[in-house]
Amino acid sequence: MDETIWGRNAVWEALRAGRPVNKILIARGTHGKAREIMDRARDTRVPVQLVDREVLDKLAGGAGHQGIFAYLSPKGYVTLDELLELAQGQQEDMLLLVLAGWEDPRNFGAIVRSAEAAGVQGVIIPERRAVPLTGVVAKTSAGALEHLPISRVGNLSQMLEQLKGSGFWVVGAAAGAAKAYYEADLTGPLALVIGGEDKGLGHLEQICDLLVRIPMTGHAGSLNAAVAGSIVLFDIRRQRTAKGRTGMGV
Repeated sequence: MDETIWGRNAVWEALRAGRPVNKILIARGTHGKAREIMDRARDTRVPVQLVDREVLDKLAGGAGHQGIFAYLSPKGYVTLDELLELAQGQQEDMLLLVLAGWEDPRNFGAIVRSAEAAGVQGVIIPERRAVPLTGVVAKTSAGALEHLPISRVGNLSQMLEQLKGSGFWVVGAAAGAAKAYYEADLTGPLALVIGGEDKGLGHLEQICDLLVRIPMTGHAGSLNAAVAGSIVLFDIRRQRTAKGRTGMGV
């Protein structure tokens, strides 16, 4: 069955990354990046069809498709072993993002976008009670999904124990943690675990080597999960950049 994505950046990045695109639909009168997409599609022999905008409105379920819609084979998941193989030969210690209980595709897409920008080498999600890779995820990620391997595992607890056995430090984000994220040394091989907004980390807190929090001074009780995860990820990037400059830990 075809996977569908929409939005100019999502479709462009799919073409640029060499994803197997079966067909592209472009709304009549669409300008800007649509011409680049049509040229790239022609070069790679991907059929392009001009349609009325109402057709795309229906296909995208009312989402903001920007006049671009594509049918493509579903993005394949990689295994955990394949993710770990990426660590071999890396100049920088590996950074993985583990998402527990994420069911909102827009939040998923947003954190994927931040993760790819922050240098995460792979994202791990559970097989059950997690949003799959959909067009909404791809659109919200603004193309970042095409460049970030995603692994889907049956048991997050067992997977985290395996990572610990492979030399990873497992850090979870939890509102009640004693230590702020910027007080922790987040360099070295690391798996950052972010829980969904409804249930948080749950029992995974007991598996983590360390829990960190984002200090809050406002009246809101918490941050959106994608926002919270992005904050911690970019501080990890800051710490690793600083360590690279000094040759020392932060």
